[in-house]
Amino acid sequence: MVFTSHVFVFYFLPLVLAGYYLLPRGRNAFLLAASYLFYAWWNPAFVVLMFVVTAINYGGAKVIGTPGASAVRRHAAVVVSVAASLGLLGFFKYFVFMQDNLNGILAAFGAQPLGVWRIVLPVGISFYTFQSLSYTVDVYRGVCPPVRSFTDFACFVALFPQLIAGPILRYNAIAPQLRERTHTLDKFAGGAALFILGFARKILLANSVGQVADIAFAADGLLPLDAWFGAAAYAFQIYFDFAAYSDMAVGLGRMLGFEFDRNFNAPCRAESITDFWRRWHISLSTFLRDYLYVPLGGNRRGPRRTYINLAVVMLLGGLWHGANWTFVLWGAWHGVLLIIERAANKRSLYRLLPRAVRIGITFVLVLFGWVLFRSDTVGEAMHYLAAMFARAPAAPGAMLVSARLYTPANLSMMVLCAVLAFGPLQAFEYVRRITWPKVVLLIVLFVVSLMAMSAQAFNPFLYFQF
Repeated sequence: MVFTSHVFVFYFLPLVLAGYYLLPRGRNAFLLAASYLFYAWWNPAFVVLMFVVTAINYGGAKVIGTPGASAVRRHAAVVVSVAASLGLLGFFKYFVFMQDNLNGILAAFGAQPLGVWRIVLPVGISFYTFQSLSYTVDVYRGVCPPVRSFTDFACFVALFPQLIAGPILRYNAIAPQLRERTHTLDKFAGGAALFILGFARKILLANSVGQVADIAFAADGLLPLDAWFGAAAYAFQIYFDFAAYSDMAVGLGRMLGFEFDRNFNAPCRAESITDFWRRWHISLSTFLRDYLYVPLGGNRRGPRRTYINLAVVMLLGGLWHGANWTFVLWGAWHGVLLIIERAANKRSLYRLLPRAVRIGITFVLVLFGWVLFRSDTVGEAMHYLAAMFARAPAAPGAMLVSARLYTPANLSMMVLCAVLAFGPLQAFEYVRRITWPKVVLLIVLFVVSLMAMSAQAFNPFLYFQF
């Protein structure tokens, strides 16, 4: 089930909100049941997998937090919990990737390929796995005590607003809200407003420019301007797709009394790659910092080790997004850029230029990475990048592709996306104070979005694959 569907908007959400507010107690158990139903809508069997990951980390943390537990026992418990969680993630997400690469090596040496198992990737497994094991690690570090109620912990892992695509929650930040949270009309109204803005950006913006990007990336050969136009369309698509989903998640959380941290902070306005990663997918970047970069030594062991740590984190961050060499190269590209800026004391090489120019250069550097991210193979990515610099021959039908790209509707949508992406006003700031004119505007926007959703056959969600 996705947020931008008739089933969710007209049936699931109203029934969950009604049941939640009618219950005098047991609301966490109710949310747990609703969240399992939400996840089971896609594939009921994988609810068992999520339950297993939840039980592993709940049990591991119980062992770690047992009074008088020896250091050896505590260490063994955290190792088993983390290894089991990452083992399940690795099997479902990377086993086919490893098989394909092994067969490629065997073929290069003239050997017969092995039989390949085709494994279905459970939706959202990367998110709930990271969330579960971060709890176990935090208990081991003494950041938080082990939770007493399995229901509360399972609710934290499976909470449907953020289950599919984050933001990645930290248990120590959510624990007080699991025990007790406030429900006010202002909080509910702000959450509903944030949900509507995210819903509209997904339906009206991301889906529209997504079709533009698909035209460009599906073409056999592109003129340089068309290639840049298509890459920019994908940059807007992935931003408005994922940021909108995060805003919907935070909005739904507020409607249920929770307060989740912001996951995006105007990343298109970043003035350097370091600044970009402070603004883009904040819950993932801070997770990688706290649970990978810092344990590796961070910047405490000299410049050379710092650069190695940055490279490892970004390569693994790229691989986290998907089992494909294009994601690894995307991570490597950002790792190289971060290392260059780290060598310059976290400042870009173009820091002396005017702010608008710094933002433009950063956007272009990120754009090259999005071409890698969007492409199915490394060869396709290189061919697309070559087209951007007129290094690849245009196909005979390139002019027809141009005609499909530069329609009045597409051009208008791209301009609107650019204004909203680079503008100073963001959804989080807009909903801080709800006024009656805003209420009217939001209602109209929601109705228009619902009408558009009903008419759209194209409604993908990019981060399902992660």
